[in-house]
Amino acid sequence: MSSPSFPMPDSRAPRPSGPPPPDHPGPAEALAELLAGNRRFVTGRPRHGHDVSAAAASAALGEQHPIAFVLGCIDSRVPLEAIFDQNFGSICVGRSGAQVLDQAIVGSIEFAVGALGVPLVIVLGHERCGAVASTISAQRTGSRPAGSIGYLVEQIAPAVTEVGVGHPDVQPLAVRAHVRRTVQRLRQVELLAAALADGRIDVTGGVYDLGNGQVELLN
Repeated sequence: MSSPSFPMPDSRAPRPSGPPPPDHPGPAEALAELLAGNRRFVTGRPRHGHDVSAAAASAALGEQHPIAFVLGCIDSRVPLEAIFDQNFGSICVGRSGAQVLDQAIVGSIEFAVGALGVPLVIVLGHERCGAVASTISAQRTGSRPAGSIGYLVEQIAPAVTEVGVGHPDVQPLAVRAHVRRTVQRLRQVELLAAALADGRIDVTGGVYDLGNGQVELLN
């Protein structure tokens, strides 16, 4: 099953148009802030209520300096700003079924890094992912879903194959394998690889637990 081919970005892609504020975090600090926000969410003490006044205040700044790009699944039970307890303007969000990459998603991440100065990209899978379950079913039955859902299945299938469709824990292990594979693919995108090499960004992955709300980082 072939992976989509992305055009190689111009290595001269723009750096952020303006300097970030003095307190703008680096990759490690950005990740620490997201994990702290997740702890606030899990313990029922969120700091941000997404009030309209916060949206207006963010818009009034004129510029945006998000601390992360979070790539997540379309699952309606995984609201990314809420589970990381982040306010308006704090994170860029991209979503696709099982956080599958395509040219639009990769281009959006490149823009966030190259033009907005985002220091962290995190790929967030989640337990009991329906797209992963569909891929497992397709492999077991030897079928391919109709339409563009088949594309999602094709992109997730290598992770299921890596685990083994007959493994008793294939669902949770395939979710994690797919996140790790997606992280590795992003790390090989030319613009992101250059930013990784000079320490401007980090690309990492995690899994969200639908039951307890916690985010587990993956190595």
